[in-house]
Parts: sequence; C-alpha cells; structure tokens
Amino acid sequence: MSVDAVPIRRSRRRRSDSWIGVASISPAILLITVLFVVPLVLMLWMSLNNWSFLGKPTFIGLENYVRAFTTDTTFVNSIVFTLVYTVIITPILFVGGLALALFVKRPGKASGLFRTIFFTPYVVGFAAASFLWLWFVNDSVGPISAATSAFGIDLDQTSWLVEKWPGLVVVITMVTWKVIGFQMILLLSGLQGVPEELLEAAAIDGAGWFRRLFSVILPLMKPTVIMVLVFSISGSLLAFEQFFLITTGRPNNETITAVYWIYNVSFTKFELGYGAALSVVMLVLLLVVTAIQLKFLKGRSDED
Repeated sequence: MSVDAVPIRRSRRRRSDSWIGVASISPAILLITVLFVVPLVLMLWMSLNNWSFLGKPTFIGLENYVRAFTTDTTFVNSIVFTLVYTVIITPILFVGGLALALFVKRPGKASGLFRTIFFTPYVVGFAAASFLWLWFVNDSVGPISAATSAFGIDLDQTSWLVEKWPGLVVVITMVTWKVIGFQMILLLSGLQGVPEELLEAAAIDGAGWFRRLFSVILPLMKPTVIMVLVFSISGSLLAFEQFFLITTGRPNNETITAVYWIYNVSFTKFELGYGAALSVVMLVLLLVVTAIQLKFLKGRSDED
C-alpha cells in the first residue's frame, strides 16, 4: 500500500463515520422539527393575524401584541397574579421538600415507608387532586366542615372558593400536598451525593447544624438546587388546571393565571391569532425568567 493511500482511506472513514452520526440523530431531529419547530413557526405566523375559529386569517402585523399590553388589562393582571403565585409557592415547595429530604435521609427502617407516603400524592393527576380538594373544602359534605362542626366551630368555608386570597390558599395547599414529594425525591438525590466525611469534619470543627447546611450541604447540591428551582418556577408560571377547576378565576378573574387566560381567549372566545400572540409573550417570559435564574444561581456557584 502506498503512503498516499493512507490519508485517502482515513478521509473516507471519517466521512463514513459522519454519515453514520447524521443517520443516528436524524430521527431525533425529525421529531424535534415536527413537534417543536413547525408548531412554533405556525404559532408565530398565527400571532400576526386576526384569526377567528371559523374565519379566514387576516394579516394585522403586531396589533395583537400591542393589544396585549394596552387594552387587555385581564392579561396584564393574570401575569401579575401568576408571578405572585410563583413567588409564594416556590420557596414553600423548596424548603418543604428539603426538610422532607433531610428527614427521610436519616437511617431507619421507617425511612422507606415515609418516602412512599410523601411521594404518593405526586402520582395523582392535577385534575383529580383539584377535585379531591374541592370535596375537602365543600361547606356541606366536606370532611373539614364535618370536623369543625363536631368541635362546635362554625367555619365559613364558602369564602374559600369565591374570594381571592382564601382561594389562593386552597390552591397552594393542594399543590404543596401534591408536588412536595417529588421535590423531596430530587433533593434527596442531591443529598446522597454529599460526602459524610465532610459533614463529620465540619462537625468536629464546631460547625452547628445550620452552618453545615448552608456552608457544606447546599453548596455541594448546587446542580440539584438549580434543576429543582427551574422545574418549580417554570411549572408555577404555567399553572392552569388547579385554578381552572378550583377557583375558576373567581372573583372577577382575580385568580386567573396567564395560561388560563390564554385558554379562555383561544378556546372560549375563539380568537386564535390573539391567543397565539399571548402564547408567544408567555414563551418569552419563560425564557427570560429561566435565563435570569440560571445566571444568578450559576454566578453564586462560581463565587462559592
């Protein structure tokens, strides 16, 4: 074999490997294109049109976006309410999930049982969980009403679903009951990666429990913490079922979330073009919030 033939064979082998690589990832590329890229492009095009459900689309440019922030006060209020809900529920889920993870991490025969008990509500769907809590707070047949009546307490439960803050409390309680077990499992996986030797060394140096938590455990759990917060905040910003079924926006759309309002615009009022524009706004908001928290958390990690 000549010396000149060796580079040629290597080049052919590289090209063959490249085609094999392209063929291997082509199903994933096709799936992403069909399920994400094409719908995204269609949504962007719809947002630039006045398109009712039964009518023909009419190009109107950016008028839908101008309408969203000028005349549609309900959408602006829904974004504010969604952000308030996210700010309240995120620390509750994180602190509660971390506390449960620290509890079930302790050695003992009952730790596995408690993990199962705390995680079980997560397998219940949001719709089923919402109907369950609607039954809990029902003022005539719910167990809360029966329990308070047995102790001679006349509790006004009708306000829980018709007023803003009592309804929000019911939703937050339901979401905490359902989701906190999942966050416990995620944070437990991060806790198990913390070396016990470091904790023992910190204890020998005189570090208390809280000092070990904030100076050793949480810094070593940064990747897990980032993942949990991204999931939690993104899920809270996209909240829909719990408010759709429990509060139904009462009173006067004060407990309506951004996704809930997009649903009303698109599938109740059948303004598909305007609903697509609101969806684009929510997509941008999600990207901005996620980028900010990733930059902040990674920046804090680099400082540590």
